[in-house]
Order: sequence, then C-alpha cells, then structure tokens
Amino acid sequence: MLDKHHILIVEDDAEISQFLQTSLKASGYLTQCVRTISEAKHHFAAQKPVLVILDLNLPDGDGTEMISAIRNYSDIPILVLSARQSEQEKVNCFNLGADDYLAKPFGINELLARIKVTLKRLSIMSLRDDVYQLDALEINTANATVLLNQQAVHLTPIEFKLLLILAQKPGKVFTHRQLLTAVWGAEYVDDTHYLRIHMGRLRAQLETNTAKPRYILTEAGIGYRLAAT
Repeated sequence: MLDKHHILIVEDDAEISQFLQTSLKASGYLTQCVRTISEAKHHFAAQKPVLVILDLNLPDGDGTEMISAIRNYSDIPILVLSARQSEQEKVNCFNLGADDYLAKPFGINELLARIKVTLKRLSIMSLRDDVYQLDALEINTANATVLLNQQAVHLTPIEFKLLLILAQKPGKVFTHRQLLTAVWGAEYVDDTHYLRIHMGRLRAQLETNTAKPRYILTEAGIGYRLAAT
C-alpha cells in the first residue's frame, strides 16, 4: 500500500542508517540511503523521492546546503534528523525550508508518526489542495473563506493572511521570521510582538480554549504551525 512512498535517507552513520532503513521497511516504505550531499543531490534528481530524511553533519558539508538546494526547485517535505539541538539550529533549518526537525537521539515511533502525518498531508492536499479541514474548522483558500462549526469567521486581512500561510502546509512549522517577512515585509523580521498580538487575536476567533489550542500550535521560540491531524 505504501510502496510508492520512496524515502531518501541522507545519513553517514552506518548504524543509524541501517536502523532507519530496517524500521521504515518494516512499516512499508521504500528507502534509499546515501551518506553525502553529493550522492543525495544525484539520487534526488534521478529518483524523485516523496520525502527526505536529512542529517546535518555530513562528510562533504553541512546538510543545510541540501535544504537550500532542494528548495531551489522542489517543495518536497524535508525532515531534519540531527544531533544539533539548539533552538537557533532549528530556526535556521526552518527558515531555509525544512518541514520538520527531530533531534537525536530519537524514538522511532515518533519519527514514523511524523512521516505518516507528512505523507497524509500531501495526499489530502493533492486531492483538495484549496481546502483545509480539521474538526470544526474549514479554510477554503480558493474563495478566501473560513468556517467554524459551519459558521463564517470574519477575520481581518492580516489575520486571514497569517492563517492562509499556515494552511498552505498544515503540520509545517513557519518561523517568526518567515511569517513576519510574508505579512509585513523583511524590515519587520525582528518585530515578533506584532506576530504575537495578531496570532492571539486569530486564536481568540478560532479556539475554544486559547490556553490549549486545537488548530494553531506554538513551537516555543521558533514559530507556529497549523495542526495537521
């Protein structure tokens, strides 16, 4: 059932590489593992995987180079799997275009869950790429409408633009910098208070309990994402 889900693993540690291949194969995924950026670029161009699992510390360079290279011509999901655990490393990867970041050591069940959510999102978006629906919330990007419990939600232009950005990739973390640049412009990348104010207002419109949000989730110190499931 999942044999079409070809995943490229870019990992130079032989033990981790073998563990990933064995675990993903047991879950029904096809995998190809390479250990360098050069090999990854060649394989990516030739095989067109549906998802990339990427280490950052590679023999021929920094894995962030691979993120930038992929984003030059593809929107394929990139899941970073790295021993680097600093908040700034994560922010940098997300700003470059990574979709998710899991720090080593990691639990295989969490990794499999994140892969499943990502591929499910892609499947749903390919069928209805203009509509996001989760529980009582529906966002139609084609006609610019938002429904909650089948009732129209009236948002300000800024609130709607923020929501629309998040809805383009449910489950993906958008950094403060990405959101501020997209909505207000590059000169506002440090004005995170603008973002907090408008996200607070947006949550007040959509969430039953803003202290425990269902739809708009915070990644502390990094940014926001729209729940995918």
